[in-house]
Amino acid sequence: MPVVSSHPLSRRNFLKLSGAGLFGFLLAELGLDPALALDSTGIIQGRVAYASVTISKEPAAQSDKVITYKKDDLLNITTEVRGEQGNPYNDIWYRIGEQGYVYSGWVQPVKTSFNQPASGIPRGGTLAEVTVPFTDTYRINKQGLFTRSYRMYYQTTHWVTDVVEGSNLIWYRLYDDLTGIYSFVLAEHLRLVPPEELTPLSPDVPGADKSILVDLETQSVTAYEGKTQVLFARASTGTRNSPTWNGKFHTFHKRGSRHMSAGSGAAWFYDLPGVPWVSYITDSGISFHGTYWHNDYGRPHSHGCINLPSEAAKWIYRWTMPVVPPERRFKYTPGEGTMVQVIHKTPA
Repeated sequence: MPVVSSHPLSRRNFLKLSGAGLFGFLLAELGLDPALALDSTGIIQGRVAYASVTISKEPAAQSDKVITYKKDDLLNITTEVRGEQGNPYNDIWYRIGEQGYVYSGWVQPVKTSFNQPASGIPRGGTLAEVTVPFTDTYRINKQGLFTRSYRMYYQTTHWVTDVVEGSNLIWYRLYDDLTGIYSFVLAEHLRLVPPEELTPLSPDVPGADKSILVDLETQSVTAYEGKTQVLFARASTGTRNSPTWNGKFHTFHKRGSRHMSAGSGAAWFYDLPGVPWVSYITDSGISFHGTYWHNDYGRPHSHGCINLPSEAAKWIYRWTMPVVPPERRFKYTPGEGTMVQVIHKTPA
C-alpha cells in the first residue's frame, strides 16, 4: 500500500511549499527506507530480484536450506563460486558471508554510490541512472495527496526535467514516458549521464559493416564489424509462450529509458519503469535492453525482448544506428538502423 501524507496538497500549493523549502519536510514525514542509508563504500551487494530466495548450505539446489530472504533484501556478496548449473550457461553462485550460497540468477549485483546533486537541468531534460540498490519516488495524486509511487532500481535510467530544493534535501523531478506523470526522487541517488557517455561507438565503421547476431539456441548476442567479433554477451530471450521471432530486423527505434508495461493476468502482467538502453527491432516492441528483474542470462525469461546486462545493452545502444542525441528522449527512423539477425542455431 502506498504511504499517504495526512496533508492534501493542490498542485499550486505544492509549488508554493517547494519554494518555501517545505518539500523536503513533507517527504521526511513519509519516511525513507533504511536500506537507502548505506555508506558509499562501493562494496558489491546483491539485491534479491525475485519474490524470495533461499540461502543454501552448499552451491546446489538440493542442498540444505539455511534462511529465506524477500524481494529487495540486500545480501553481502563475499565471493563467486562455481556450483550446480541453474541454467545450461550459468553455474555461478554467490557466497553470502558465512550464511551459505545463493544462485546468481536470482540476485542483482548492486553498489551504493551517492552523487552531488546538479544545480540545474538542461532545457528539455536529461537522462540519469540510479546508483543505489533502490530508491522510492513520490508524486501528487488526483486528490492532491502526496503518495509514494514507483520504486526505481540500480542501473535503471530515467528522464530528469528539473531540480527541486527542499529544506534539507534536493530532489529531481522525473517524467514517466508511459503515464505522463511526474514524480520526485532524491537527487543524490541518481547520476546524470554526461553527453560523452552517449557518443557513438566505432563511428568510423560504415553502418553497412555493423551487424548483430542473436542466437536463440545458445541465448547469446554477438556484434560484428565486418567479420570481426566486437561483442559477445549472454542474453535472455522470449519464452515458449512469448517467443523472440527468427528473421532480419534493424535497430530503427532507440530510447535511453522506457517504462514497459503490458498484460492483465497475473502470469502475463509486468510493469517495469526505467528499463535502460532500449534498442527496438520491431514495431510490436521487441528490443534489446538492460534488465534488473533477474540476473539469469543464458535462459529464456522475456516476453519476446532480448534481455541483457545493462552494460551490454548500453554498448549496443551506443554502437548501433540511429544515434540518439543527449537532449532527445528517443530516435525513431523507420526502415533504417543497424542490421540484426535472429536465428535458432549459429551457422557452421
